[in-house]
Amino acid sequence: MKKIGWLGLIVMLAFTTITGGLGTLSVAANTPFDLDAESALLVEVETGKIVFSKNADVALPPASMSKMMTEYLVLEAIHNGDFDWDTVVTTSPFAHFIASLDGTSRVWLAQGEQRTVEELYTAMAVYSGNDATVALAEQVAGSEQLFVQLMNEKARELGMTNSHFVNSTGLPNSMLGQHIHTGTESDENLMSARDTAILARALVREYPEVLEFSSIPEIEAGYFDIEMINFNWMLEGHRTGTPLGLTYQGLDGLKTGYTDLAGNCFTGTAERDGVRLISVIMKSETQQSRFVETQKLLDYGFNNFELNEVVQAGEIIEGYETIPVAKGKQKELPVAIEQALTTYMYEGEEELYTLEVVMDPELVDEEGRLIAPIEQGTAVGEVRVVYTGNTEYSFIQQDQTSESLELIAQEDIEKAGWLRLFMRSILEFFSNVWVSIVEGIQGWFS
Repeated sequence: MKKIGWLGLIVMLAFTTITGGLGTLSVAANTPFDLDAESALLVEVETGKIVFSKNADVALPPASMSKMMTEYLVLEAIHNGDFDWDTVVTTSPFAHFIASLDGTSRVWLAQGEQRTVEELYTAMAVYSGNDATVALAEQVAGSEQLFVQLMNEKARELGMTNSHFVNSTGLPNSMLGQHIHTGTESDENLMSARDTAILARALVREYPEVLEFSSIPEIEAGYFDIEMINFNWMLEGHRTGTPLGLTYQGLDGLKTGYTDLAGNCFTGTAERDGVRLISVIMKSETQQSRFVETQKLLDYGFNNFELNEVVQAGEIIEGYETIPVAKGKQKELPVAIEQALTTYMYEGEEELYTLEVVMDPELVDEEGRLIAPIEQGTAVGEVRVVYTGNTEYSFIQQDQTSESLELIAQEDIEKAGWLRLFMRSILEFFSNVWVSIVEGIQGWFS
């Protein structure tokens, strides 16, 4: 990550609403390649900026990439104290039925077999074990049907607007026979590439321990009765990916998927020099092509863009060290941003970025002055990064229009009493009169 100097950064004060102003940005369109995929997306994790997108809002079957939602909800339950990694789960008849499905990934759980949450999570994250996934879903919610309700509720909460889940695994409902509980026999889970990236981003940001599991290339037989080789061939040291030249430096996840309808899918994530990218490939032709196309996306991001720090944490914005205050004991309020403000930019475009200070209209008067009283720590506005170049970008959350952080009051400002305000108005009156007299006298000699 680099730090930008003030060269090329112009600070503009705009007394407009926090939610207004910049309009919706669209997708980067100057990429030098197309992809063998129905849908694809590349996003930088910290800023949420999308730098490549293809049919990103089309809902498609994600197959086992659905398990990222199961991974999320299990980790959420652990963090909430509902159970822990050592909790023992007993395999239900339904989880055992899932283990009996030919042509699927499974760890052959027997009915009544007891496994810890950690063992089942490992089987799900490393080997995409469908029976282990169902066992975990039942542990969280009591049944897969109730768990699916949680999946759809969490999708709405995360802002996944083109997604719908009918099971915890991503298997076609047609394989479940009499065990179908949500939707019809023809249904599969649906997610768009954008929604898949939203989910993946939330997963790695909120529960980064998921990467400890997803980065495991293989586990020898003994942990379970079978050898579990990760379907993610891009992991460094992978026995299949290495001879094919598919392994990728810094890649540590996240989830593959395949059904006849979904085709070959992959959500990848890699980190280099403090920058983490998430890529999504949906409906690629072959197992290998989904990784080849992922390489293209990640190379494009890491080789052409950089994450730059525009303002350091606690830094005062030059030219806006204070904001004028109306009706306060003090006439000015010191303000600053309390976190670092960063942007993900095309290399060499530092001069095309500016900063815009936008005040909360509910806290200012018609002249743009903050209205006392104001408590220390109050967000009085925000500082936005504004791009002035020709490349078009969008953000993973569709209501986001730029990178921004809150502008925070650094001290309390009490409301002035009537006597102070009265005396201040008298002084301002005579000051204005004196200025008028001086200007008039100067006019005699001009």
